[in-house]
Amino acid sequence: MTSNSQQLVNEATQSLRLPEELSYIINAFSPSSPSDGRSKAYLVLSAFCQGVRQSHSSQNQQVDGSDPATQALARVFSPLILGKLEETNENDSLGGISFLTALFQVDWQAAASIFQQETLLELIMDSVDLNPSAELSVEVAHLLGQASGYKTSRLALSPEAIAWLERARSSKEPALRAAGAIAIIKLAKGTITDIASDPTAQKRDTASTNVDGLVGVMKQLVIDEDSGESSLSDAVEGLAYMSVDPTVKEDISRDAPFLKRLFTLVPKRKSASSAETSSTLLYGVVVIIGNICAYRPQLTEEQKQMEKLRKMAKSSDTQGKEVQDALDNDDKVKERIKRMLAAGAMDVLASVAPQTDTVGVRLSIGKAMLDIVTDKENRGKVLQHGGTKILMELIKKATATSPTPNKEKSSPDAVHLEPIQALAKLAITSSPVQVFGPNVGAIYDAIRPLSTMIQHSSATQLQRFEGLMALTNLASASPEIADRAAGADGLLNKVETLVLDDHPLVQRAAVELICNLIVGSDNVFEKYSSSKSKIQIIVALSDAEDIQTRLASSGALATLLSSPSACKELLSLQFERHRVLPLLTQLIDPSVAPDNDDTEPHPGLVHRGVICARQFVLGVSEEKDREKIGKEAKEVGLVEALGNVVKGAKAGPEVVGPASEVLQFLQKYLDSSTSK
Repeated sequence: MTSNSQQLVNEATQSLRLPEELSYIINAFSPSSPSDGRSKAYLVLSAFCQGVRQSHSSQNQQVDGSDPATQALARVFSPLILGKLEETNENDSLGGISFLTALFQVDWQAAASIFQQETLLELIMDSVDLNPSAELSVEVAHLLGQASGYKTSRLALSPEAIAWLERARSSKEPALRAAGAIAIIKLAKGTITDIASDPTAQKRDTASTNVDGLVGVMKQLVIDEDSGESSLSDAVEGLAYMSVDPTVKEDISRDAPFLKRLFTLVPKRKSASSAETSSTLLYGVVVIIGNICAYRPQLTEEQKQMEKLRKMAKSSDTQGKEVQDALDNDDKVKERIKRMLAAGAMDVLASVAPQTDTVGVRLSIGKAMLDIVTDKENRGKVLQHGGTKILMELIKKATATSPTPNKEKSSPDAVHLEPIQALAKLAITSSPVQVFGPNVGAIYDAIRPLSTMIQHSSATQLQRFEGLMALTNLASASPEIADRAAGADGLLNKVETLVLDDHPLVQRAAVELICNLIVGSDNVFEKYSSSKSKIQIIVALSDAEDIQTRLASSGALATLLSSPSACKELLSLQFERHRVLPLLTQLIDPSVAPDNDDTEPHPGLVHRGVICARQFVLGVSEEKDREKIGKEAKEVGLVEALGNVVKGAKAGPEVVGPASEVLQFLQKYLDSSTSK
């Protein structure tokens, strides 16, 4: 927008009047207007509406619930629109109708407020009766379609308008047929939603409208190569609305010729000639892919109980609901995703991602890719199509659009975590080189978003778990990467709180990440090896119920005990609480431990326990402390446990050797104690 246009917008905002210099936008949305003119008009209209809303941001809602900004915008535009519709010539009607349609797309609250005004709908329907041209009829259908998308304006639709739409969707004119059909779809879906949210709401005829037949109409409009761009846009939008239905998902995913044609609508690369096509079709195509690939949301226990109660209350419709549920179970979704990938869905997402700056499209791509990579079998194909690059681009744009005045506001919205979660899934099951390539800079770039997801206040337990697992995998690649991960702002503190998380999988993942950071990062090693409180937590977690958590914690302890300072702190803990030696006994041979656990020794725990015992016992420097440790080792069964390892046939030399060394060391002090 030019500075002159911005100044006019500011002046108009202050006076709440549309100056003559900007009044051209009322006619700028007519079908005959050039596309670049419409694009500029959208920018001006959007800036004006935002300016009005900002100027009223400090005002509260009225007693009747109305919004002052919406009222102000309605006062500005309503006379202009009504003035156009009160004229009898077609051009004026087109100008008023197309402008109100555009206003719905820019500020639906203001448009809905105007649409509800008395006589407006009557004037619209009169205009199409007086001038029943194809062009005007299509614009009216588009306007009614926009109005059908919002509850307040949807309720204002008259029976006459609905009947006109029913006739329009049966028109022989493709553009009118498509526009009428999409309006009917929005109206039917919206009415069902209204009744679901308010069971006392009055049913309308459209609540029972059968939209199934419209799927075939929309698909045919896409397949027909002579369909105009307006018809294609309406058909794709209609399918985007209807593809939330499991039966429609199944139908579309099995129609390979249709998918092939649909995907050809997406330009392979961004160009000036494809800009308008991209703005009208990309979102619809991506939404269709996303809807077909979408898994059913996981319900909480409370939500599951509520769902059971609903089924009981609506027992008459249980059969239909069961069919819908069966088509939307995880196995069915996996099959649909495989069909979509075979049809080229990843090529479409790879083409769209770099072309769009629209938040809605980016969110839809991120959600679709998250659903696609949920099945491990699909992850290789996603990587082959540059999935990492796509996700990193989405993440970069999401982060760039986040406000950054302070740390609290710098995190992206929760909806932007989905591409990060998809990236985490890829990083969990594949090596860093397979996911990010040989350029270590790409791995560095991934650390921050993964850290952000782990720390995000709205992250789910699954997202935190997968973020931790992904960073664990990355940290194992090299000390440099481990250092980078450890240095991520706030990450280490968050991970240290998650090692005490109630969920065993989150706790396990946090411990495994800490273990890899201790091994890979000198800074983390020094921090932990010199802290009694941190070592105490590691010791406690080495006795956790979850075997994987115990393996990670005892592995971290074995690494830390290569430091004299860690041995010193552990000795202090043993003399204070007398829990270290019993723990080592439990790791090596549960059968001789004080608690007399009957479980079989775990080879991994035995190895870690022996190494910890060797590092700890041999690291005791004071003679009096050695004698004390020797005595306590005998009392808690550690000597017997080590003897069982040496005498047994299961352990290899990497375990038997250190166990023998500890035994010989302890035996010397045991013998001296006996002789005394």
